[in-house]
Amino acid sequence: MPSGCGASDPLLPSMADGTAAAAAPVDHRGRPALRSATGGWRSALFIIAVEIAERFSFYGVSANLITYLTGPLGEGNAAAAAAINAWNGVSQVLPLLGAALADSWLGRYRTILLASLLYILGLGMLSFSTLLSSGSDQCTSSSGKPCRPSTLQVAFFYVSLYMVAVAQGGHKPCVQAFGADQFDPTDPEESVSRSSFFNWWYFGMCAGTAVTLVLLSYIQDNIGWGLGFGIPCVVMSCALAVFLFGTRTYRYYVSGSKKGMLSRAAEALAEWQSRRKTSPLPPPASQECHGPATPAPREFSTRVDEDEQEVVRDGSLVEQAKDVVRLFPIWATCLIYAVAFAQSSTFFTKQAATLDRRVGDRLNVPPAALQSFISITIVVFIPIYDRIIVPLARRYSGVPSGITMLQRIGTGMVLSLVSMVVAALVESRRLAVARDAGLVDKPSVPVPMSLWWMVPQYVLFGAADVFTMVGLQEFFYDQVPDKLRSLGLALYLSIFGVGSFISSALVSGINQVTAARGDSWFSNNLNRAHLDYFYWLLAALSALELLAYGYFSVTFKYKNKGALR
Repeated sequence: MPSGCGASDPLLPSMADGTAAAAAPVDHRGRPALRSATGGWRSALFIIAVEIAERFSFYGVSANLITYLTGPLGEGNAAAAAAINAWNGVSQVLPLLGAALADSWLGRYRTILLASLLYILGLGMLSFSTLLSSGSDQCTSSSGKPCRPSTLQVAFFYVSLYMVAVAQGGHKPCVQAFGADQFDPTDPEESVSRSSFFNWWYFGMCAGTAVTLVLLSYIQDNIGWGLGFGIPCVVMSCALAVFLFGTRTYRYYVSGSKKGMLSRAAEALAEWQSRRKTSPLPPPASQECHGPATPAPREFSTRVDEDEQEVVRDGSLVEQAKDVVRLFPIWATCLIYAVAFAQSSTFFTKQAATLDRRVGDRLNVPPAALQSFISITIVVFIPIYDRIIVPLARRYSGVPSGITMLQRIGTGMVLSLVSMVVAALVESRRLAVARDAGLVDKPSVPVPMSLWWMVPQYVLFGAADVFTMVGLQEFFYDQVPDKLRSLGLALYLSIFGVGSFISSALVSGINQVTAARGDSWFSNNLNRAHLDYFYWLLAALSALELLAYGYFSVTFKYKNKGALR
């Protein structure tokens, strides 16, 4: 069974420098793991609990971040959205580095442990940074507007924020692969459980996210940002305790190699280049036709034997590289999906803030809380998908998981396209209602339009995630070489990192072009902005992406027939 990012056992020196391989699992003492005492759902539940807490903490920061940036930090809509997209991009790309470091040096368990400690530190600093900027909320400038925080205060905030990004870069790729590694794919029963694990993993993660979006967004908007960022710090501390508590139940995978993925790849490349330079030319054709061949010198024969051994030893690295490269078309054709996904925590939230958010006489729904409909949809739909849709589809397709991984991903991409069309139509109506009510130049006055108009686009996003997000996780875990499965999950995360960078570049570029001609599409006064145009653009790009994805998914060949699940 693979391990990729999890080469070592918890803290034992005898296992600390191993790398993941398809080897027999061991327990926390380095002894052969007993199936009755380690792994399975018992161990996986500890890790799922840790992931729920980590997602609670991460979304406790990211979900309502645009409100903090445009509020206490005084940034404009376009600048805040670009900053959030850039931060999200770093958060989702860093897992590539985290997976590589874990595979080459730390091992999966230690990486999760150290990333959790860094998480706690970063969240604590983030909570403290709000105290530094709280004085500016009570200060007013000569123009009557709140004073902006000092450069030092803003810098401390962003250092804390990016510390959280670095922590997620080590935590995210290892913890999910570590959970999947608790199931043995060679055992028929555990193999089925591992496929189901990805569904229930996402279910638990989104259940925690739903609570986060409702609870913390209310606290941040109505009580204080210090407490709103401080609670995730406490939750992450509890997650670390839970992770350590399950240490004795985990399965760990080791290999005899003491070299990490990066060092092995570098040595293979150097050896290949050396062989190209020193390989002798073939004998002239005339020698092949006249008389017996002259025996090669002994030292030459020895060198050839050594080269053949190196080819055998390093050939697997070349094959592993090919197996990863062949996933690139699927990776690339999912980027626009990630761009669309990035809007749910930025412009969707700013739109919701302009609507009538009253429920009853006293409750005013926080704008970021609407994102909980994504998580609620996932929590409701995953059991339906896992227990009803999959068995029904299995009867007709013969595929154990009902539909293939690529079919599942494509279905979610279609739903994402529909979501962007719905978002564009709803925003067009919001602008029309604002014009009819005479509120074009009154951005602080709520538009007489219910927030429930925005719920369908969130629900569609949630349904899309059940298909695409979970499908991508399983696809990149299953289709990379066994030794690189944590890197595979990091590649999945990097889709959303690069997508966030693309979104940031699009927002910045469109803002500059449209602001030069009049009102920006992302004007601070959303009643004069044109987010509907931006959503139509993303819908068109999603359609083009879907066509390209369809071509590459049809021509893609799974690494084994059993992968069609």
